[in-house]
Amino acid sequence: MDWKAAGVVFATVFFAELGDKTQLATFLFAANRPGGRLSVFIAAASALVVSTAIGVLVGSMVGRAIEPRHVSLVAGVGFVLVGLWTLWGALR
Repeated sequence: MDWKAAGVVFATVFFAELGDKTQLATFLFAANRPGGRLSVFIAAASALVVSTAIGVLVGSMVGRAIEPRHVSLVAGVGFVLVGLWTLWGALR
């Protein structure tokens, strides 16, 4: 196992998920179900594991078909566009 890569992936996903819509939705579900916090945790964690598995599977297939540099370039441009769109909406 590549521990350096695992650490980078963990930190990236961890900070990307903090305060996002998914975390806020989970927060609201837990607040509305004080007796069912464990089920909210298990359901949210399972959903994140499944969506991550899909990302790894699709990413590995795309990585075999397209040069990783190009995938990184498209992902970077996509993130910039989403950021600009978010700023545009906030400034209007």
